[in-house]
Amino acid sequence: MRLRVAPATASLCGRYLPPGDKSISHRLAILGGLADGETQISGFLDAADTRATLAAMAALGVAISEANGVITLVGGRLRPPAGPLDLGNSGTGMRLLCGALAGHPDLRGAHIVLVGDESLSCRPMARIIGPLAEMGARIDSRSGLAPLVLEPASLKGIRYVMPVASAQVKSAVLLAGLYAEAETIVIEPGPSRDHSERLLPAFGVEIIDGAPGIGLRGCQTLHGGRFHVPGDLSSAAFILAAGLLASEQGIVLDNVGLNPTRDGVLRILSAMGADLELSPTEAIGAEPVGSIRVRKSDLVGIDIPGEWVPLAIDEFPIIMALAAVAKGTTRIRGASELRVKESDRLAVMCAQLKRLGVELEEMPDGAIIHGGRVSGGRVDSAGDHRIAMSLAVLALVAEDSVEIEQAEWIRTSYPGFVADLSALGASLQWLD
Repeated sequence: MRLRVAPATASLCGRYLPPGDKSISHRLAILGGLADGETQISGFLDAADTRATLAAMAALGVAISEANGVITLVGGRLRPPAGPLDLGNSGTGMRLLCGALAGHPDLRGAHIVLVGDESLSCRPMARIIGPLAEMGARIDSRSGLAPLVLEPASLKGIRYVMPVASAQVKSAVLLAGLYAEAETIVIEPGPSRDHSERLLPAFGVEIIDGAPGIGLRGCQTLHGGRFHVPGDLSSAAFILAAGLLASEQGIVLDNVGLNPTRDGVLRILSAMGADLELSPTEAIGAEPVGSIRVRKSDLVGIDIPGEWVPLAIDEFPIIMALAAVAKGTTRIRGASELRVKESDRLAVMCAQLKRLGVELEEMPDGAIIHGGRVSGGRVDSAGDHRIAMSLAVLALVAEDSVEIEQAEWIRTSYPGFVADLSALGASLQWLD
């Protein structure tokens, strides 16, 4: 489907409540299914990716019900699924489930197949297969790609030094460690999202500080509880960007997750001259949250520090879009991980920005973007939800309307994006 976005003719304004955090929603669906007793989740992200993870847990025997905005899971016992577990477009769901199921005692001896759509089937899975196999997991793949075929088996704990910081790999290994003998320690070369480490203790799991790593001992029992999912900063980033480009009056974003392992986008935008006011509020469980007020700002290009890159890896499409209209040059390096997301985000964003008249040079691990004006026209998201939303926001300050091909992929992570941006005063229209 095509999405047409017209340049903003009036200031965007209003209050905004972002959808639930996708990363946390995935983890709660899995941990709630593994835990004894009942787990209640409010604020769960209602999107295709997270629904795929819920459906996989249901296929594994977890009783799931919904009422009044609360999802209830009754877990603790799993059974082999009747057919393949389809994770759709969700790399997080597939990688974390692979770890959670690899040694689960209820499933040992079973034959479990994890499948996904065309995009997910092209994303690297060897990065989790390697350490899990070292623990004793039996996983077959298509040369390191999905479908993945698991035969859950007895596992042993390991001390794993990750070559690249990755929250998904770290989480997969820790989840496998729950059912392994002895201790499992993961050592990262740099920071990555720590949602798993924050959530596991809430389910009764004792975390080991294996400095410089983190870990846990095996054979621990998880217990259900009540959880609320904070707003997703990655989704809120698109509204932040829209405010920076087209809101003289200001937009207030409420209930935004402010996890310090996710705040790279805020650091980058602030360095570019963004007018942001953060007001931290009471934490939701172990996750800090707050409100953000954003106003139209004169952005400038910067050299993005390498240490900020992993803290903003999902937000780089919208950062690149803002760089396209910032004064001066923005340099991005050390971001080769963008090439193995839902698309090759470096290549796709560079190609689409060029179609809008932006001057830039694509690099193996980043890009050099020269800010200026952007034209209208037709672009293609290449089936990547974050690229589609980034181009839609950039269209607010284009010289003419922008039509985005394959924009329907927005629904995998943020089904309400068009409605939310429209409610703030933007003009968006589905064409097909």
